[in-house]
Amino acid sequence: MIDVLIIAEGTYPYVSGGVSTWIHQLITNMKDVKFGILFLGSRQEDYKNIKYKLPENLTYFKKIFIFDDYSFKKYRKSYSCKGNPEIFMSLFEENIKDYDNFLNPDFYKKNFPYECFLQNKNIYYFIENLYQKRGYNLHFSDFFWTIRNVLTPLWYIFNEIDDVFNEDIALVHSPSTGYAGLLGASIKQKMNIPFILTEHGIYTKERKIDIVQAKWIKEFPMFYNYYDLDPLKRVWTDFFTNLGKISYDKADKIVSLYEGARKIQISLGAKPEKTVIIPNGIDVNMLASLRKDSIPKRIAFLGRVVKIKDVKTLIKAFKILSLKAKDVECWIVGPEDEEPDYAKECRELVKNFELENKVIFKGFMNIKDLFPHVGLVTLTSISEGMPMVILESFAAGIPFVATDVGACRQLIEGGLNEEDIAIGPAGFVTKVGDASALAESYYKILYDEALYKTFQKNAIERVERFYTKENMINSYKHLYDELKESYGRYRLSA
Repeated sequence: MIDVLIIAEGTYPYVSGGVSTWIHQLITNMKDVKFGILFLGSRQEDYKNIKYKLPENLTYFKKIFIFDDYSFKKYRKSYSCKGNPEIFMSLFEENIKDYDNFLNPDFYKKNFPYECFLQNKNIYYFIENLYQKRGYNLHFSDFFWTIRNVLTPLWYIFNEIDDVFNEDIALVHSPSTGYAGLLGASIKQKMNIPFILTEHGIYTKERKIDIVQAKWIKEFPMFYNYYDLDPLKRVWTDFFTNLGKISYDKADKIVSLYEGARKIQISLGAKPEKTVIIPNGIDVNMLASLRKDSIPKRIAFLGRVVKIKDVKTLIKAFKILSLKAKDVECWIVGPEDEEPDYAKECRELVKNFELENKVIFKGFMNIKDLFPHVGLVTLTSISEGMPMVILESFAAGIPFVATDVGACRQLIEGGLNEEDIAIGPAGFVTKVGDASALAESYYKILYDEALYKTFQKNAIERVERFYTKENMINSYKHLYDELKESYGRYRLSA
């Protein structure tokens, strides 16, 4: 019996971070609920070590790697191609339709197996028709292989989930759209069970950012007036946009972390009556013991050293700050292995600014070991959902400076309701990429004790009143029960 199957795309339990922490919280704090994890990763070699101690109530764990190099030898030499690949056409068009067929695993195994995708002439004609319909002035071979690369994971996924359908699953829960959301929609359709979608950040938006910055997608020296994307990057963004629409359409409930994200979901196709807001929550009592009266002159950045976190702007801001604050340090706390080239560039920037003794790359640190030594925590991201690190810092009595993305402004200045706003700010919010504003905010907080104490008090009050772990867990448990009851399934609690 699996009460809740969570589809984790590139997160738990192999990658630490906000989404993985949230998944671990759900499992460990619902001890009477049996969870399963269906992990979707890129290649097996990319995920070597499990970062969490797996709870006893995690009773099912399956891994699927969607970009592994599948061998021709795995497939049959004789095969029958009954399906029409034209059903994939709408995955690259504005108005997606008739997608129940490609949510059906039988299509990939019986009607149009992987051998057909690799070798059948109909797939060539499908891609040729799509190429002509789009009218791009680019090499057909580049377009052909891009479409192949986009669609290939569908066969990898749907050829590996037979045993999932043999399990007794009561509910499926995906923390993102994308391939995970597509799989959640398929499981819901195949097994007739509830499907919950939670977006910590808007997946479609974040994938667009990744794709714009991607170096692995070939670019062309031409002008295309579509989100400033060249044609091959547009193929990828259209595909992920439509996966999002499918997930929204099939989900019974669509959860966001704050009102701004809910509005974006609706603008991308989510029906308003399906949407619900459940903010993240943390163990406030555990972190309260880390509160202190002193103000260490040390700034901490907690997060992955990747482009979307814009660590370079943090380094630039600290360079500006260091010109008038000689006693300040900056600790960059987080893994560097996800985008090693970018991490290397960040280290080189520190060296060029002659900040090697001031900006320290600490790697992973437990926040219990970190928070007693820092006076301020910051995020300089260009995209976020509802960062757990802000709430964790507040619980430890540490003010925060963040860029104006995701729920950062709501958390720092208040925005849940009038009572939340009345508490007052617990730090500063700046524009994305504004190194000067960040530096000024850091200086004001660290060198104005009265302001620091005010922000500290507001931070503690906000997190204790509105963002506790108990509130979040109870909200999800109620949602699970509500949906299971609507499908005639058993409830998780009395």
